[in-house]
Amino acid sequence: MKQRITYVVHKPEEFTPEQIEITQDELGPRFALKNVQAAKEHRITLGLDELPSNIGNIFQQWHELHVRWASPKPHAGIPPFTSRVSPGLHVFFTPLSNTPEDALCSQLHWLIPPEVSRDDLKCSTTSSTSTKLPILSERFSMSATSQFYAYLDNIGAYKGPWQSIMCEKGPLQAYCEKLVNAFSTARSVDIDYDTISRSVVLTALWPVAEKESWEKEKGWTSTHRLPSAWMIKHGGLSPNEVPTEDSTVEIGVLSHEGNADPEDIQFGGFLTVLGQDQKPKATRFQTPTRHYPLLNTTTNPTAPPKPHPVTYTTSLNRPTGLHPTLTLTLPTTHLTPPAPSCKLHAHLTLPSYLFIDKYQFTDALFLASKNIKSLRSLSGATDLEAPDWVVEEWGSAALFQLAVPKKSQVAKAGGGGGGQGTWNISIPLHLRYLPASHTGYRTVPVPWPVVFWACHADSGAQHASNPFDRTHLGYEGLFGPKTRFLHVDPKPDVDAKGQELIREKLLVGDDWLVEFIKVPVLATGRSTWVEGGTVGIVLVAFVGLCWVLFGRRGGSGRNVEGGEKKVQ
Repeated sequence: MKQRITYVVHKPEEFTPEQIEITQDELGPRFALKNVQAAKEHRITLGLDELPSNIGNIFQQWHELHVRWASPKPHAGIPPFTSRVSPGLHVFFTPLSNTPEDALCSQLHWLIPPEVSRDDLKCSTTSSTSTKLPILSERFSMSATSQFYAYLDNIGAYKGPWQSIMCEKGPLQAYCEKLVNAFSTARSVDIDYDTISRSVVLTALWPVAEKESWEKEKGWTSTHRLPSAWMIKHGGLSPNEVPTEDSTVEIGVLSHEGNADPEDIQFGGFLTVLGQDQKPKATRFQTPTRHYPLLNTTTNPTAPPKPHPVTYTTSLNRPTGLHPTLTLTLPTTHLTPPAPSCKLHAHLTLPSYLFIDKYQFTDALFLASKNIKSLRSLSGATDLEAPDWVVEEWGSAALFQLAVPKKSQVAKAGGGGGGQGTWNISIPLHLRYLPASHTGYRTVPVPWPVVFWACHADSGAQHASNPFDRTHLGYEGLFGPKTRFLHVDPKPDVDAKGQELIREKLLVGDDWLVEFIKVPVLATGRSTWVEGGTVGIVLVAFVGLCWVLFGRRGGSGRNVEGGEKKVQ
């Protein structure tokens, strides 16, 4: 097992090496941090033979499997952790020729049990539920072939079941449970596996230190040890009984530095290999990057990088009706391409109850009125008439190229001439008919899209050499091999009105990257009188029909008989 723990400090000028402490005690080497305000990434690499057999068997059923989960809680992009996906659970995979048809869904329902989940995952079989990934770039021709998505806002509720599934009894059980508990608090979690390496890579990200509300310190105050320390402390083994250490733990405390190459990213700081280094070793390195933060331009390339002021907000026009409009709002004054080759894009991930009518986006005048250049890609469930209970796919994914304001509009907005201060992009969506409910309404989430500039990169072939490189996000394969992505940070409008009661009822934060739609459906609680009335009308009609068919016939017979007697 290999572990790499990376801290990227928020304010390098406030960090000092005295906040790092390396010591040795009866449990072995110890690495401690004292109130370090930083983003943290924890990456664990495991071989299949190091996993429990039930977990290892799951991975061996796939040619490759990539899981991406993102929390709806917002955070600023901190280099090198700037890539994003829409909030929820994304699964990208390529099955083997003998992969069972129900493998994906049975595994998901096992790991995300319905009794714990707020909503059941919409997954029946692999072929019917998943969608094919459109790959337009030869560079990604060997990428995963299929995709599955479900809105999942919190994985903390599953840490109990996961600990019982993943942590076998033994000396390392407590250490495993500690890792599962820590990963369940992360803002994003990645799982990667492929048959070539036959290794599983788990990656978790915390943009800021996870603290309780009563704790005064805002940074990381934590201790890291080798797994053998947990065998001694919690596994009941003596130091002499601990097997030879075959795991490595590398810890880095880095800061993002400026550099002259716009396609590279540079870091400096300290690296420590636990058990090998007696003190932190100074380091500095520079590497090309596929996903880059949007930074302010400066005449001094070596100056500390500062984030760009442009952000975006997502909202739904109210009232939404059955044809809601998703609006992206950006500041006009800062909405200029970082480079001549850069184009602004938005990638949407829509659950099955929402869909896009691709025929709307073939009209140039319609696109111009919405500040959209084109619909570049649309995959998944695109049936325009089917209700949600008929659609088997998880939903659809769409990539839009967005229009940007002209230079004259930017100058007018920035010069205080009364010009437009915000730039709105409108994307019309459509709701499917949803199943009936007792109250007559169903509340459905709409995850925010990802917004980024796609720019030409001369060093695109070297992106894989970046130790923090992140792929399989659902949209990189829609671009050429020499593309870098400059991500725009989302900024929720906490003062927006219209969803307070919905968010309060669902225990959702005001700043979460998700919108909600209250959809009217058939109210089963109010339809009992309709059912009773329908049954009553049918019974009355049946009785009336019987009287017409049989009652009159009996009366006519009596009249005839009476007439005959009168004649006699």
